[in-house]
Amino acid sequence: MKSPPKTRRTGDSQRSLFGEILDWMLAPLLFVWPISIALTHYFANNVAAFPYDQALREHVSAISRQLKFVGGKPAINLPGSARAVIRADEIDTVYFHVLTRQARLLAGDKDFPPPEDLDSIVTEPGEIYFRDAEVNGQELRVAYTFLNDTGMAPAQWVLVEVGETLEKRAQLSNKIIASVIIPQFIIIPLAVVLVWFGLTKGLQPLTRLRETIEARQSADLSPISNRRVPEELEPLIGAFNAMLERMKRNVDAQQRFIADAAHQLRTPLAGLKTQAQLALRESNPRQLQNSLRQIATGVDRASRLVNQLLTLARTEAGDQLHQKQEPLDLDQLLRETVEDWVMRAMERRIDLGFETSGPAIIRGNAFLLREMVNNLIDNALRYTPGGGQVTARVVGHGDFAILEVEDSGIGISEEQAELVFERFYRVDDAGTEGSGLGLAIVREIADQHRAAASLGPNPRGKGAIARVIFPAWYDSTAVGQEVKPV
Repeated sequence: MKSPPKTRRTGDSQRSLFGEILDWMLAPLLFVWPISIALTHYFANNVAAFPYDQALREHVSAISRQLKFVGGKPAINLPGSARAVIRADEIDTVYFHVLTRQARLLAGDKDFPPPEDLDSIVTEPGEIYFRDAEVNGQELRVAYTFLNDTGMAPAQWVLVEVGETLEKRAQLSNKIIASVIIPQFIIIPLAVVLVWFGLTKGLQPLTRLRETIEARQSADLSPISNRRVPEELEPLIGAFNAMLERMKRNVDAQQRFIADAAHQLRTPLAGLKTQAQLALRESNPRQLQNSLRQIATGVDRASRLVNQLLTLARTEAGDQLHQKQEPLDLDQLLRETVEDWVMRAMERRIDLGFETSGPAIIRGNAFLLREMVNNLIDNALRYTPGGGQVTARVVGHGDFAILEVEDSGIGISEEQAELVFERFYRVDDAGTEGSGLGLAIVREIADQHRAAASLGPNPRGKGAIARVIFPAWYDSTAVGQEVKPV
């Protein structure tokens, strides 16, 4: 399979994940490498200095053993063989001298300079110390000690020093550094290759996931399997599957809408066509007016059916524009909606009333809730004969707010109470016009609000009562809990 063509990235576009990980792995390595070299140089110098410092210590001890105090005065007898042993170095130059506190030379090299603060140096007699010095432009490593006799004042102590140049130390240090650094020139490129190989293998699940998605048919919205995928990819696949599920719901809602619209609009459109044909052939003005009235009624019926289908499809698809929920007063919303239906209720000679027990705050979408209340009131008015009553009320009930629409109409049986929420289901003996979508819309909107919708016989007498139970907004424990009809 060919890889997708590379495109030039501009602005805030993200580079490849492979390159990003590689940079974050190699950049610290390139930063640490110079530090590693500096630390290696430091420790190599210390390691290289240790054996040669020990040798200087031995030379100082050897000279010190040749120094004697006779009558409180120092005397040294350093034979030529001892001098030859001290200077027996083919690489470095070795200097030594024996001085009094007043810088008087008792033995050794005259051009070996004493410490600048010889009079002020305070040390433990017999202990060997080290310092750095310089002779003729060459750096020296110097070992020294002070010797005294019993009861001798510090001003009479004798200084013994041995110094040598640093060539052997530098050579040994360079060998140690080379033994560490040279293998790194082999190991680091090898590590880069191994990191590259490891990243390539490690990112193969992403490549397989991409190939799986690319190989899918455009209509395939089934979930992607998360079997044998790294746990880091499981949240990504889960989010992608959730998106596919949302897309599937939208597609299903569209398909249902198309199927429902095609099925339900066929009959009213055929009726409109028949009435129009009759009107065209009609010569009697009264009959023509009757045909036109039938056409107007059919248009109203078809218009309401289309509106209900659109509302149902939009609700099922989870239209984000109309799904935003916020705190609102159900009591106020019901009051405003009932006012819109008063005139139509009066036209049908139905007493439409409103009752409330006070504000009822819920979290919901005002647009959808008005649509739900409209369908409940319309359903109650349709099934209530003239002279009847319809009452809409809001009742606060602890952690819940209850919306009720009660009518004195033809009523409903227990068997039909659940069936009426199915699409296009209508009570056979109702004797009213309708599409059978009103209560299906009510159930769908209730589900969107984690509420429970029910319809049953009116316990107060004739008719039916529709009830929707909402979780109260102020009770956080009610969010997401199951609400059962009462």
